[in-house]
This record gives sequence, C-alpha cells and structure tokens, in this order.
Amino acid sequence: MYKKTELAPSPPSEFELPFGGRLSADNRWVRIAQIIPWDEFESEYAANFPTEKGAPAKSFRMALGALIIKEKLGLSDRETVEQIRENPYLQYFIGQSSYSNELPFDPSPAVHFRQRISPNLINKVNERMVEKMRDITPVKPEKKKDSDAKNESPNRGKLIVDATCAPADISYPTDLGLLNRARVHTEKIIDILYKQIKEKTPKKPRTYRNIAKKDYLAVAKQRRPTRNKRRQAIKKQLQYIKRNLAHIEQLIDSGATLENLNKQQYKTLLVLTEVTRQQQWLFDNNKQSIEDRIVSLSQPHIRPIVRGKAGKRVEFGAKLSASCFEGYVFLDRMSWDSFNESGDLKAQVEAYYRFTGYYPESVHADRIYRNRENRAWCKEKGIRISGPPLGRPPANVSKAKKKQALEDERIRNAIEGKFGQGKRRFGLNRVMAKLDNTSATVIAITFLVINLTTWWRRVFCVFLYLFGKRTPVFGWKIIYHYIWWNRYRKNLYLTQLSDIVSSCS
Repeated sequence: MYKKTELAPSPPSEFELPFGGRLSADNRWVRIAQIIPWDEFESEYAANFPTEKGAPAKSFRMALGALIIKEKLGLSDRETVEQIRENPYLQYFIGQSSYSNELPFDPSPAVHFRQRISPNLINKVNERMVEKMRDITPVKPEKKKDSDAKNESPNRGKLIVDATCAPADISYPTDLGLLNRARVHTEKIIDILYKQIKEKTPKKPRTYRNIAKKDYLAVAKQRRPTRNKRRQAIKKQLQYIKRNLAHIEQLIDSGATLENLNKQQYKTLLVLTEVTRQQQWLFDNNKQSIEDRIVSLSQPHIRPIVRGKAGKRVEFGAKLSASCFEGYVFLDRMSWDSFNESGDLKAQVEAYYRFTGYYPESVHADRIYRNRENRAWCKEKGIRISGPPLGRPPANVSKAKKKQALEDERIRNAIEGKFGQGKRRFGLNRVMAKLDNTSATVIAITFLVINLTTWWRRVFCVFLYLFGKRTPVFGWKIIYHYIWWNRYRKNLYLTQLSDIVSSCS
C-alpha cells in the first residue's frame, strides 16, 4: 500500500530541531533537494503498489533520496541509514519534517528501493532535473566566427557521445575456476537431497570431492600452466560434475525432492547445468568463445565485454552508451550483452532534439561512430561530425583543419572525464549490486549524481564570482600572496645554488 504525500514540501526554515535553531538555506543538501522534482514522478512510483492492503510503503522522496545519499557519499546501505539518523540535513533531504533520533527505515528495504525505482524512472528524473538546472545556471553559447555567421544554421550546441563498461563485483572468471565452483555446489545439493532419503538408502553416492579438489589445486596453483594441463584439468572437472548431476537425478528418482532447496540453491543448480553444457561444447570443439557465455554462478546475467583497452582487454559487466552536452551526461542505453554503439547515434541525436528543440551543430564521437550511414544521416540534418573524412588521407592538410581536429578532440574528452568521475569518485568502476535490475538502478543513479555534482560546482563558482565582484580586495590579496610566494621561492633557490657553488670552489 502506498499513500501519496498531500502536503507541499516544507522549507528548511520550518524543519523542527530539538535543540533550537534552523537549517541553513544555503546548505548543499537543501539546495539539491529543491532542484529534484520529487512530486512529478511520485504517481509513477506509486504504481508499484496496486493493492490497498498492508503497511504503508516509504515515500518516493525517501526511497530516491536514500539512493542518492548512498551513491554520492559512497556508503553501504547500513552506513547510509546511520548517516541519515545523525544528520538533520539528510533527514530534510529525504522528506522528514522534524529531526528524529530513530532510524528512518531498516537497511534491508534499500534493496526494495533499487528494485522499485527503475532505470527508466531515474532517467526521467534526470532529464527533468537538468531542465531546471539549465534554467538556474544557463551556459552561455559560444560566439560564432564571421564566416559561420554568414551561413547561419538552426542547429546549436555540441553533442558528445561515447560508450563504456561498468564492471560488476565478481572475481576474474576462468573456465577451470568456474567449473570448480559448480562442482562444489553440486556436492552441497547432493548432501541436502541425501538427508531426505537417508533411511531408505543407507549408502551415500560417492562424489570424490577430496580428489577433485586436489586435481583442481594442482593446476590452479601453478603460475603459468600449459594449455594441455588446463585442458586435462577442465576435462576432469567436467567428469566430476557430470557424475554429480547423475547422482542428483538418481536421488530424485529415489524419492528426494528439490523443495528443500532454497531459491538461491535452485537457481544455482539451473545455472551450473547450463555452464556445464557450455564448457563441454567449448572443450569438444576446442573453441574459446560461445554465445551468451556465463562467467559467474551468482550473477549469470553478466557477459564478457571485449573493449580492447590497455590493461583491460575484456571487462565483465554492463555496457553503457551515454551522451553529454553542456556538461550534463545522460544514460541512453544499457545492456549486459555487447553491442555496437554506432547504432545509437541517431537515437541520441533525436533525444537531443526532443530535449532542446533543435539539432546539435556538431557531434563529437569516436572513430567507431563515423561510418558511412551515420555521416550521411548527419549531413542530411546539417550536423557536422568530428573526425577526418573516410578514405585515403590527403597529402596536405591545412592548418585550419588541423586546428579544428584538435579542437574536436579536446571537446570529446569531456565525456571521458565524466566516465572517469563516475568510476573514480563514484561506484561505476565496481557495481556492488548483485541483481540485474538493481545493478541497472545503481548505474542510472550514478549518472544522476554526476549531474548533481556538476550543477553544485557551477553554483559554487557563481558564488565565488559574485563574492569576488563585491569584494575585489579579496581577489587582489590572493594574487599578491601568489606573486610574493613565487618570488620568495625563486630567491631561496638562487641562495641555495650560490651556497653550493661557493662550497665547491
């Protein structure tokens, strides 16, 4: 059951504090809470609760606010709840009207928050939020040159597109290690099933688990085992797993049931059966790849993504296609299977048109986007696509074209910085969520938090500009001390150098 909040959000001055005083209206959490459209998407979140029975669910503002706090501060679910209880600004951010020393919710419902708030809903919140941000802190358009002013085009702005991968929290998968973990799970399932018919069949099926473990460690502990040794070890593990699966079928025929297995164990049994089939096919055909290859028993939705980057040729996680303009980044597509990102260019440009009302003046993309189809489509729309033309490079390139190519590459680096910010500052480098839908929500929340950080940095720069404009003496003091320190450091260096020369002479 869900009850919509009928009262309008209270200002920070009306937030009740037990020790007196009032919240500051310039606090970052207060300003961010004012920019997020909580009420506009509450009805879409309430659709997750069709029934009118049961305890009332937490509000949309509390659910989304907790996820934003967790991602922005880099906390766990348990630590997020504790931080909210200790900080009145965080309590105001999630929609509370007064300070409370009690936990706002148990840490376990955070998983349900990630399941109920879909990535599509977060992307809608992100787009609406960016619209409000652009109204508050607009970006000045660049001045056009005289040559460009003559050929005026209705297109405006620069769109940057690129793709990346968000690695999941799994150990680096190997065929031998994956089969060893599958074998261990089959042995646990045999133990559970045998307890049900222990009185009928006193003889327990042999699993040879100790011998199988020794065979695995004999190769796994080697620094660089040969290819033949790996194949022999994989063959043995496949034989052990097949024997165990046959024992499981025999136990079921003898009267044991799979009802005593929990949901995770039953899911793992289905997954390891498919893993065994895939690995057997790879072994028989002497191949290295197969379609829809499973690399993790606990997260079977993860696929290997071949990126070809230095140091990380293959990554294991979700592949993302994103676009960026005016410093704000948007998640356009996310898939656990690998895809060619060049096919997303048209949809990304059309999304830019729907959002702004005009097509971009130029699109800055990687080489993979610059195919004939995308070039012809951009030319039809009057959009200039970055990069050299297709075909043999010309013998002589003018300085203007070289300067334009350098400028295009400089502009394209902005989205690389956004990816670096998401992976270094936030949790895009290792997605800790275990389910496919919750992982997608975490990734979408990361892009939303990146935009919030960008906007708050711009607000802070505007504040510094206005402060320096009103108090110019403050700015002159900074320049004076900077010049004084450089002169002092130079004189100190010359003095030390003269001492060294005099001591040597």
